[in-house]
Amino acid sequence: MENLFLDQSFWLYSQEEEETGIEVCINEKSLNLMYRSLLVQEGAFFVLCRDNVVRKMMATDCEINSYFETGAVTADVAGGSVDGDTNMPSNVSLEPLIPFHQWFLKVYSDPIDVTYKTESKSIRQVATGSCLAVMNYDSAVPEEISFQEGDKIEILGYLIECMEWFVGRHLFTGHIGFVKTSHVKLDLPGNKAGDLDFLKAEELSFFPKEKNVEEVVHLLKQTSITDVCSVYRIDQLEEQEFQKTRECEIPCPHSNMVTASKKNGKIEEFVEKFKKLEVTQAEGPATEGKDSVSSSHKEIFPSPEGPCFYIYQDDGQESDVFESLLLFLNSKDYESDFKNLYDFSYTFVNSMFYGFSEEDELLSFFSLARELAKKAGMSWALARLCFLLGRLSVKKVKFSQARVYFEEALGAVTGGFSDLYFVIALYTNLTVIYLTQKNKEKCSHVFDKAASLLMGIPNHICSADLESDILKYALKKTILSQNKHAEARACFLLAKHYTARKQHEEALPFLERLQLLFNDLGLQNNLSKNCYFKLAESYNEKCLPHIVLSCIKVSSSQNSSTLMDSLKRIDLVIKNAPKLYGLRKLRQILPSQIVPYLTQALSSAFTNEQQGLCSTIYLSLAKLYSHHKQYGKAIVYMMKALDSDTSAKPEETINYLVSLAWLYILYRQYDVAATILNAIVDSSWSNLQQLGVAYNMLAIALKRTNNTKKAAESCYKALRLSEEANMTHNQAISLANFGVLCLHAAAGKLAEHYYIKAVKLFAKLPSMDCGQEFIQTLLQLGHYYVSRTQREKGRFYYEWAFLVAMEISHLESKCWGFGGECLL
Repeated sequence: MENLFLDQSFWLYSQEEEETGIEVCINEKSLNLMYRSLLVQEGAFFVLCRDNVVRKMMATDCEINSYFETGAVTADVAGGSVDGDTNMPSNVSLEPLIPFHQWFLKVYSDPIDVTYKTESKSIRQVATGSCLAVMNYDSAVPEEISFQEGDKIEILGYLIECMEWFVGRHLFTGHIGFVKTSHVKLDLPGNKAGDLDFLKAEELSFFPKEKNVEEVVHLLKQTSITDVCSVYRIDQLEEQEFQKTRECEIPCPHSNMVTASKKNGKIEEFVEKFKKLEVTQAEGPATEGKDSVSSSHKEIFPSPEGPCFYIYQDDGQESDVFESLLLFLNSKDYESDFKNLYDFSYTFVNSMFYGFSEEDELLSFFSLARELAKKAGMSWALARLCFLLGRLSVKKVKFSQARVYFEEALGAVTGGFSDLYFVIALYTNLTVIYLTQKNKEKCSHVFDKAASLLMGIPNHICSADLESDILKYALKKTILSQNKHAEARACFLLAKHYTARKQHEEALPFLERLQLLFNDLGLQNNLSKNCYFKLAESYNEKCLPHIVLSCIKVSSSQNSSTLMDSLKRIDLVIKNAPKLYGLRKLRQILPSQIVPYLTQALSSAFTNEQQGLCSTIYLSLAKLYSHHKQYGKAIVYMMKALDSDTSAKPEETINYLVSLAWLYILYRQYDVAATILNAIVDSSWSNLQQLGVAYNMLAIALKRTNNTKKAAESCYKALRLSEEANMTHNQAISLANFGVLCLHAAAGKLAEHYYIKAVKLFAKLPSMDCGQEFIQTLLQLGHYYVSRTQREKGRFYYEWAFLVAMEISHLESKCWGFGGECLL
């Protein structure tokens, strides 16, 4: 709403100093009644009853309709549970589930018609640490562990009470395997529960990474790029100049003199700095050359990453490859190089194995290796080879063949859990195969275990596209048990799953719910802030700039904010704010919504390496305030940029001074501008382009102080320098400025001559490169003719200016009024 109703200059004012804003009030009772009415119109909805059971209701009788429309406390209706296996007691309180739960329970259908045991109490425990067995249990299968009542079991990962299983280690025997959640109770002194941080540090990589400082500096420079140091500025007629200036602050002559004196000392300081930098600049290229040679050497000879296996046709060499492969795959524990084997993207096909032209050759190679592993009794190598054969079979849509391989892999490890990531990948892929083949009988034996592994073991490796179906099953269990910590974990895993596959639209509902759960659970910390950033990135992918900026603003209102947080906000605002207005201006300007985050970044601590970023932020602020004609503040920030960038090269410092001089001209402090510009033209460091720009600005400043003769000399020097550099654009501007100078000296015919020469040059150039200066020259020439009663000629140039403005989509020029004349 701020972006819709408030002017762009709103963001330039400090939010602490100004109380301006939009306050939105929502009648919660009316909103709740509206929500209930919509549920009734849909016909079927889900409610939470007083006995903590979630039931599905059909709005087919008047009593339910009356209850939801009036908000009565009870209703005498009958219904069933979510799965239709329980009758609802009469005369119970009905509380509709929140919209996310309503949506999810409606769209999600159980893949194998699993029935849920509905509890009469919420199951909210999520714990780590250890637990105690409450009964004796003798395992009938190798993947489950046996224990006696009172035995202590270490929780590997998380114990989530609403899930049927968790992975534990028997502390006495050391065996690792599945344990039924209902067979244990939490060992309260030895575990953590309730306010648990349910995301491990390794999993936080899902959230946006810290921005690279160099990237942000580059983005700010590219987006706020200015041509003030390369393209001449065009002068304006005095009437037009005063008409366009909107800043009410007019500096007094006394402050003019004080400021000028202050700036003179600053200019001398920078001139001295130029001389000291001469020796340093001479040594710079040699060092840069060495660095580039070193970096190019690294690129040409990259170090190999991970093991590589070549599939040879020569029998003599093939045996060596098999031996090294089997030794590599037979590791009992997880190794980082196995990640490519388990990952869903099949990276191992191209990153680990070479020497084959078709995947069928790789399949044959794996099959031979499998037989050798069997003969050698290398169970873990056999299991992993069967897993790879199964995955390649899935890729070829041979699901029955894949099922055989996965089942063989499961049997090969005989309940081994030393490589938990492999166990998770194997159970997930086998479950997905059963779901694909609709094999309900076999699926029922592994489905809950697969879901418990995905939910309970942190930072697992995603290895199957249909993993989402298993996670949705887990999410449904967390919703029915009202376990918010577990629900947050399920939403996180689903969001991570879809984001990894670039399915941002599918990820959004779960990411949005995750953020609300963070708020409900009181996790207003870095986790919540990072989630807002992730939401902003997802909305950016969907091209929803309004919501992106809202996420950024909410995240900035939280107490803790680092420099990197500010850089993330700056990056997202630059990418999204222009989309709100379709801004595609001739000379791009940073969106003003970025100002609070730029100032926020400046309040952070800067290291010596980040000083370049500090000066870039000051430059961006100076440009923004200048764009909105608040030249006084722009000058302040430009001076800070000069002070902060101690490592700037001489030519960069001169560019800063040129920009500062132009700001003083816009601020009508022409004497200060002239002082700065004279120092630039006297400096030996100034190149021809900088000299031309400085002489052109000096001519404008001298003209406005009525020093017409010196202004003409400077204007002539600027014209000659532009001709030497063969810069037609700057030549045209110099000629137009001669026209303004001649009008100032009451030499009308001479002014017309220069204006027409300038128009001829502008007409040869692309309008997108010189449009604004071309338009201004046409308007001035049109005004010249109209003021001399040559209205037809004047109208011709006005219409020409209007057409150029239409071509470059420059809104201000389309409606530019001048001297009572309107272009439209």
